[in-house]
Amino acid sequence: MSWEIEAFLQSLSSVAPATKRAYGTDVDAFITWAERSGATGPKDVNRMILRRYLAFLSSRSYERRSIARKTASIRRYFAFALRRGMIEIDPARRLSAPQGDSRLPRVLTKSELQQLLEPEPSAVQATLATPKRSANRSAKPEGGRRQRAQLLRDNAVLELLYGSGLRVSECCGLEITGVDLGEEMVTVWGKGSKERRIPLSEPSVLALSEYLELGRSEFITQETPKSALFLNLRGRRLGVRDVRRIIDRRSPAPTHPHALRHSYATHLLDGGADLRVVQELLGHASLRTTQIYTHVSKERLVGVYREAHPRA
Repeated sequence: MSWEIEAFLQSLSSVAPATKRAYGTDVDAFITWAERSGATGPKDVNRMILRRYLAFLSSRSYERRSIARKTASIRRYFAFALRRGMIEIDPARRLSAPQGDSRLPRVLTKSELQQLLEPEPSAVQATLATPKRSANRSAKPEGGRRQRAQLLRDNAVLELLYGSGLRVSECCGLEITGVDLGEEMVTVWGKGSKERRIPLSEPSVLALSEYLELGRSEFITQETPKSALFLNLRGRRLGVRDVRRIIDRRSPAPTHPHALRHSYATHLLDGGADLRVVQELLGHASLRTTQIYTHVSKERLVGVYREAHPRA
């Protein structure tokens, strides 16, 4: 009996590559465990086996969030197996898992945002690539323009992450044609290959204009993708690790790129934005995902109240 894992992965045409890899890893791990228990295919799996597997994960000190994700992967696999006729009854239907951790997203303070978006020039300059000397001693260092281009690129990336709430993968995948500076809009491809148009903040428009006019050309090589908006020092499309390095250079404390997206959503709700509008801007498929930011916003309000009110 075959598990048909390859066919399952091929059926996930609507999900992002990273999500597909996660599904594959989770299902592979379950199959390995199930085969040790004597299962040779999905027909040998019942609800009791699935419950034992979740108990096994708990005993191995997996976090609740990880177990919840693995459970979702298993449910999706067995739904596929049912559609394909590999099983007659879906044992994973309504399979419950522990809820994910209740930790709220971290929101950056005004001071942290200030240092990321408007740092002291001397502090940033010291962290950029060291200029290479030209063979002509009378000429300026060859890296001078490259450093300026790097600075302009970093400014534009950070402004987009906070000013438009982009996922870091969305930011890295931006195309030049997706940026409309006249309309002050940007087109991104989110999870599940879903397209959405998002407004650009005024600082984002300014930063992008300067980068496109004065910075991007400094990174171009023969291997550069013509359509890629953001490029790294090798002339290739900017990657997630590149963005993390940008933030590491700017942030005084360890900060994840997603913290800028969290801050964007929370600050919108703090300012009175409608939850449905924030959901559209973030590209969330479910309103429940967006609702976590209402809890963050409320916690921040309570914190301000307790700090500022004399009888709090």
